[in-house]
Amino acid sequence: MKMKLIIVILQDKDTPPLLDALNEKEIRVTKLASSGGFLRAGNTTLLIGVTQDQVNDVIDLIKNHCSSRQQMVNPVSPVGGTTDTYLPFPVEVTVGGATIFVVDVDNFEQV
Repeated sequence: MKMKLIIVILQDKDTPPLLDALNEKEIRVTKLASSGGFLRAGNTTLLIGVTQDQVNDVIDLIKNHCSSRQQMVNPVSPVGGTTDTYLPFPVEVTVGGATIFVVDVDNFEQV
């Protein structure tokens, strides 16, 4: 049986509904805490091992529970030796959604 590993990076806010949906379908998932580089906000990384025929169903669940949205954020002030005054101002950015990687699994063992 051909196995796939789905790696999903999503915003913390989107995690609980997706985990509920995956559990409802009896899809096992490992949750890892992570953080984003741009906004330095909390993210979650999910590791989901499935058979090849389950991949599209899992991706559909992700699409249904992880939506992108606009949010106002204050940029992080620069660090350095400049003497210029830095006045942060809110910027609208797109947050949420999910980044999905699907990779082949050469070997799978459950002990």
